[in-house]
Amino acid sequence: MILETERLCLREMGQSDFTSLCKIMQDQETMYAYEGAFSYSEVQEWLDRQIRRYQKWGFGLWAVILKETGGMIGQCGLTMQPWKEEEVLEIGYLFNRRFWHKGYAVEAARACKQYAFETLNAKEVCSIIRDTNIASQNVAIRNGMTMTDSWTKHYRGVDMPHDRYVAVR
Repeated sequence: MILETERLCLREMGQSDFTSLCKIMQDQETMYAYEGAFSYSEVQEWLDRQIRRYQKWGFGLWAVILKETGGMIGQCGLTMQPWKEEEVLEIGYLFNRRFWHKGYAVEAARACKQYAFETLNAKEVCSIIRDTNIASQNVAIRNGMTMTDSWTKHYRGVDMPHDRYVAVR
């Protein structure tokens, strides 16, 4: 276990989480900010990328486990992401739609922000969010972040405007 909150545990993902990850990433509505659901191979690539991040950085997107059930309800964690001409430390989150609007994303993201500042000694952390993703923007705001700048990313064949929300230590 990497982090624990009142209702959640965050831990590294492994191959045994593939089915739970598919329930999140193969849901069309959940994945609208990514231009649609992922194929099995795209989910596997995503999982493999997280495992490589754990090995390289010691962090990545972690499985979010609901203590009450022991089930994986989402993923939240820290990644290094390109932003304009630099790499920035980002808090990312993506939850199974059945668990939206219950405060889990904010709870997990706050724990990740604390981890970034206290464990990684980061000076700042951000969340990079598609301009149309109001729910994720609200999570960032509730996590004490402020929108600082915008940039258009090219992903899955589409130009996607993104906003960067930042919290400074």
